Amino acid sequence: MSKRVLILGAGHAGGTAAALLRQYGFAGEIVLAGDEPLIPYQRPPLSKAWLKGEADAESLELKPAEFYPEHDIDLRLSMVAVRINRQAKTVSFVDGETLTYDILIIATGARARWLDIPGADLQGLVSLRSAGDAEKLKGALTPGSKLAVVGGGYVGLEVAASAKALGCEVTVIEREARLLARVASAPLSEFYAAQHRSHGVEILTGASVAGFEGDGRVSAVMLADGRKIACDTAVIGVGGMANVELAKDAGLACADGIIVDLTGKTADPAIYAIGDVSHRPLPLYVRDMRLESVPNALEQAKQAASDIAGRAPPAPEVPWFWSDQFDLKLQIAGVAFDADTLVVRPGGPNAIAVFHLKGGRIQAVEAVNSPAEFMGGRVLIGSQKVVDSALLADASVAMKAIVTG
Repeated sequence: MSKRVLILGAGHAGGTAAALLRQYGFAGEIVLAGDEPLIPYQRPPLSKAWLKGEADAESLELKPAEFYPEHDIDLRLSMVAVRINRQAKTVSFVDGETLTYDILIIATGARARWLDIPGADLQGLVSLRSAGDAEKLKGALTPGSKLAVVGGGYVGLEVAASAKALGCEVTVIEREARLLARVASAPLSEFYAAQHRSHGVEILTGASVAGFEGDGRVSAVMLADGRKIACDTAVIGVGGMANVELAKDAGLACADGIIVDLTGKTADPAIYAIGDVSHRPLPLYVRDMRLESVPNALEQAKQAASDIAGRAPPAPEVPWFWSDQFDLKLQIAGVAFDADTLVVRPGGPNAIAVFHLKGGRIQAVEAVNSPAEFMGGRVLIGSQKVVDSALLADASVAMKAIVTG
C-alpha cells in the first residue's frame, strides 16, 4: 500500500527531506506544508546577502519551483498547522483543512525569542528569522540611520556587519561580559569585538536592556544603568526557541526540542522531528542536545529519509557551523563539551583558530579565515586521536602533518 509522508515545515530540514525521499526511491505521496508564502529557501543569507541587496527570494531557493511538481511533491504554502491527532493520524490547519498522514515529519524550526519589557510593542523593533523579517529590516538600513542590535550572538553580529557595510551607525548591546558568551571561547569573542570596533561598530558589554522608548516607533534603547542608546531601528537577537507546541500538545516528549533518536524518530514510530526543532543524540559526545544549523538540518533530513526509504543510515557527521561577518569566515566543528585545555593557534591579522581539547582529544575548533585548521580539526574530532597541544599552538607546523602524524 502506498504511504503518505506529510512534512510540516518547508525550511532547510523539511525541504531537503522531501527531495531526499524521492532521491532515495520513496514512491508514496509526499506533502510538504510550509507556513510561509515562499517556496523552501536558504535562511543564512538573510542576515548578509539579502540585507545588502545581493540576493532575492529566487536566488535563495533550495530548489527551483518546477522541481516540486516534477518530482510529485505536493508543496503547500501558507499552511499553518494547529493540531496533530496521533490516533487519527491527521494534522489540522488554521484554514480548516485537515490532512492525513502515514508518516509525519515535524520540521517546524525555531522562532526568535522576544523581550517582555516596556516598549517591546513599538514599531521599528524586528527579529530576523524569515525572509519577511529580512525584507522589513532591509528597508530600514539606509546610510546614516542608527541601528541598535540587542544581543551579541552570531545573528546579531552578522546584522551589525551588514548594516555597517550599508553605511549605518551601529551599536551592539550585550548583557554578558563579552560577545558570543554562550557560544564561543573568550579568545574568539575578543577577536570579533576587536574586528567590529575596527569597522566602526560600537560594542557595549555588561549592558542590560530595561526597555525601549519612542512615540509609536522606537527612538532609543533604555539600559538598566540609565543610559539611552538612540536608534531608528532595533534588532532583537537574543536567541531562539524551538517550535515544539504542536508536538507537546500531541503528547510527544520534549526537552529543549522534540526528543528523537538517531533516525530522527520520536517515541511515536509514525512521527519524526528534524532540524532546529529536534533534541537529538550526539553519539560522539555521549549526550543529547538541540542544534541550530544548516548542516544539522541536512544531516537529520538524511537520517529520516534513509529510515523511511529503508536505506542504510548515513555515516554520522561531526557537527559544524559557520558565520560570515565583514571579510571574516568563521567555521566551527564540534561542540566544546567538558574541554580542559584551550589552544590558540595564531594566524594573520584577520585569522585565528581556537582548539578545545579534553584529555588530549579535540572536542571542537573555532577557525576564522583558517580553512586548514577547520578541516583538520574536523577530521581529528571524528577520529578522536590524541594530539600534542604544543603542535597545535605552533603555526609553523602544518595541520596536515598533525592529522597524519
